[in-house]
Amino acid sequence: MERTDERYGQYVAILEEELVAAMGCTEPIAIALAAARARELLGTRPVRVEVAASGSIIKNAKSVVVPHTGGLKGIEAAAAAGIVAGRAERSLEVIADVSPTDIEEVAAYLERTPITVERADTGLDFDIVVRVFADAQDAPARSALVRIVDFHTNIVREERDGAVLRDGAPASEGGAAEGMTDRGVLSMEGIWDFAMTAELDDVRDLLDRQIACNDAIAREGLAGDWGANIGSVMLGAYGDDVKSRACACAAAASDARMSGCELPVVINSGSGNQGITVSVPLIVYARHLGSSDEQLYRALVLSNLVAIHQKTGIGRLSAFCGAVCAGAAAGAGIAYLDGGGYCEACHAVVNALSIVAGMVCDGAKPSCAGKIAFSVNAGILGYVMYRDGQQFYGGDGIVKKGVENTIDSIARLGRDGMRATNDEIIRIMLGA
Repeated sequence: MERTDERYGQYVAILEEELVAAMGCTEPIAIALAAARARELLGTRPVRVEVAASGSIIKNAKSVVVPHTGGLKGIEAAAAAGIVAGRAERSLEVIADVSPTDIEEVAAYLERTPITVERADTGLDFDIVVRVFADAQDAPARSALVRIVDFHTNIVREERDGAVLRDGAPASEGGAAEGMTDRGVLSMEGIWDFAMTAELDDVRDLLDRQIACNDAIAREGLAGDWGANIGSVMLGAYGDDVKSRACACAAAASDARMSGCELPVVINSGSGNQGITVSVPLIVYARHLGSSDEQLYRALVLSNLVAIHQKTGIGRLSAFCGAVCAGAAAGAGIAYLDGGGYCEACHAVVNALSIVAGMVCDGAKPSCAGKIAFSVNAGILGYVMYRDGQQFYGGDGIVKKGVENTIDSIARLGRDGMRATNDEIIRIMLGA
């Protein structure tokens, strides 16, 4: 793809928008971001906080440790951390700079401050509203509100004392959110062309950061005692061949992240776990195969964009486990590293989706590490199947003839077919 091709700039922009660093699980971090911004608008530390969030946000923020809180979990802890120690200008690293004193104060603030959480019934899968209140007559403001929709940093509404300071609209269904590049430009053929021909200087900094951050948290996940230690368990049980290590390292990174590790992750499709899944297995394979830096960069471009392409039709949050898409994308990247071409990459995606498409998302928590391991394994198996002359065919279940048609089928399943499943998962998790 030539730089003069309009799509070239769009593909680069999509990577720039998606491959950003985040500290902690992105749903509670988005809550912390909204809370930090609301505190800024209020001009003082609030004495009362109200959080309204869509069911999918509650699902993903309920059970995960919030970094820099001393091991606290959940929505209230995320809001408290944002209010006490958050810096809204740091975006998804809003609570990256927290002192030991701040950590103690977060716990104290949470103990003495009423923070209520309710489910927002707006019809949006991604919706966060944080409303804060001050008591003092001489406070700069008596109330403030911040709303984030569609994606983790998309603040669409701000209010101070009822006066609207910012007012934007959520994206229409299937459309691009305001200020974001239209993901409809992506296709498997276009992604492969771009990945194989892109000027690496246009993406090098993004990918260097992804490699450094996500490899570091994978190493920490294996070295430390995090979550269920899926990575270490896998290596002990299955050995240290490249396939097992690729799955184990990705799982270990997730276990660390889900359990409050204070290392940043470069995300994909709004998710740190997906960012880990599309990158860490490729780093492992590149080392094993002796791949050049250029080969690893191109594999990462391929893997990242394939995951984004799949997730575009599903949406940021769904009952469809995002690790499935990311694992299939990793299979495409591994296919390229192993000498495969466009056909191998496409069949790796289709075969992998056929194997694990039914995996559900029941929120962010330690078991995500296990789901990542099996999704990566499916991606690798999907490639190896085709390499060895085997594949799933159109008409086999939800598989359609052609990779784009299969991706469309998966999008329908995740976006529409699993909506009732998502609601039931949320009811189960909330004890309803």
